[in-house]
Amino acid sequence: MDEQPPARRRRLARSTAIFALATGLSRILGLVREIVARYYFGTVGPINAFEVAFLIPNTVRALVADAALSSAFVPVFSELLVKGERKRAWRVASSLFWLVLLGLGGLTALFIVISPWIMAAFGYGHLAVGLSRVLFPIVVLLGLSGIVVGILNSYDHFTVPALTPVFWNIAIIAGLVIGVPRADGVSAQLYVYAFSILIATVIQFLLPLPWLRGRDGHLQVVIDWRDPAVRQTLVLMVPITIGLGLINFNAVVDTFFAARLIDRFQAPSAINAAFRLYMLPQGMFSVAVATVLFPSLARLASAADFDGFRRTVTTGIRQIAFLLVPASVMCAVLAEPIVRLVYQRGDFTPRQTPAVAACLAAFSLGLVFNGFMLMLNRAFFSLQSPWIPTWVALGNLGLNAAFDGAFYRLGIWGLPLSTALVNIAGSAALFLLLRRRLGSLDLHETTSAFLRIVAASVLAGAVGYGVWRGLDGEVGRSLAGQILSVGTALLAATGIYGLACRALGVRELRVLLSLRRREP
Repeated sequence: MDEQPPARRRRLARSTAIFALATGLSRILGLVREIVARYYFGTVGPINAFEVAFLIPNTVRALVADAALSSAFVPVFSELLVKGERKRAWRVASSLFWLVLLGLGGLTALFIVISPWIMAAFGYGHLAVGLSRVLFPIVVLLGLSGIVVGILNSYDHFTVPALTPVFWNIAIIAGLVIGVPRADGVSAQLYVYAFSILIATVIQFLLPLPWLRGRDGHLQVVIDWRDPAVRQTLVLMVPITIGLGLINFNAVVDTFFAARLIDRFQAPSAINAAFRLYMLPQGMFSVAVATVLFPSLARLASAADFDGFRRTVTTGIRQIAFLLVPASVMCAVLAEPIVRLVYQRGDFTPRQTPAVAACLAAFSLGLVFNGFMLMLNRAFFSLQSPWIPTWVALGNLGLNAAFDGAFYRLGIWGLPLSTALVNIAGSAALFLLLRRRLGSLDLHETTSAFLRIVAASVLAGAVGYGVWRGLDGEVGRSLAGQILSVGTALLAATGIYGLACRALGVRELRVLLSLRRREP
């Protein structure tokens, strides 16, 4: 018998909390990595060539590697496990592993050859070309990692895959701290940064491999491309690749506008610095919710349990809203104090803070909606209907380009504003299309919960800003003073948010508090 909704919510919330802790640690270290990089390079000058050199392989990776592969692979692999075809499931996984190695290896070689033309399109020269050639091999490494992580997630094993980025970040931080001071000149220092990322990606791929042991099978040297499940995965991957690629290609479009039409010596790096702060709550919360629920959605879809599927989707949406709406408000009202506290030291000077803070405030408008899109995309992937989010992503790409063309005149922050508006439009389209596919998604209850969460978040934001403003004048802007003023403001806002949610009867708060009790 299927679990009752309260029991399911508590179980999924507990799994999400465990995954969020692991992911949160990696995101915090990712922020530390970014702080170290900004200390050495700031946001003005040659670091912008590095940003573009890393953006291109990272976009190709998003197109055809880890997320795209996992999203296509998990539903097929999970379905075979549900049917009891475990030996075949592992043979399919093995075939895909070697196909990925061959295919992405060739693609990596191609991009290394044509990188001079790609970098020239953005207005950058030899430095960007050399850096991109160092970084392109991460595509094949992360493609293989997508298969390994997909296998572990299909067995509801999330912790180790969530922790591998911890070691990825540690390796990069160590490379920067040890290598950059010993390098001669900014170009050599940026090459240290690039090689640190490459070595860290090798570590990220190797670490989860031991946890494949003790499962129902093991990876073999076999390419059975005739297996219908292999072909099904590759067929599913086409629209997922296009969909995820179009989402990530928006960053390429933004960077092109930033480099060509605003300021190629500052705009790309300022946007990226703000984006890293914006992604901290995104990675800790919405990625955790969507990743934990994805295998459950795949199993519910395979079993044709659409009542359970609908409940799980709306539970995920409300959890994401509960966690990200207050984060969005605080990122907006405390954007400049947060940027000043996190980045402003070393080569990151006070003159660079306002541009990054304005980008962070603009990004924050779309924070929760980006989380919704991640959850709704997973829902369509679980239903093996990936072309729907693909068409939405295509529409978003055109909309993003149009907004970029309109808003770049506002300055650097106009491009993050474009991204935020596209997130709102995309999440609305996906929700309406999923509602048409499944029927009722309990829109009344979800809307009611969202409005109560927004009301509580606005109150928390007002209190947080007031506390920061009062303390900022009293304790000053030394590092200790900023930690005290910003930290106290965030703690006060969190407390007020919890009290307001309790007073307004926000159910997601009760689910969170229930984690302290034993599950019945």
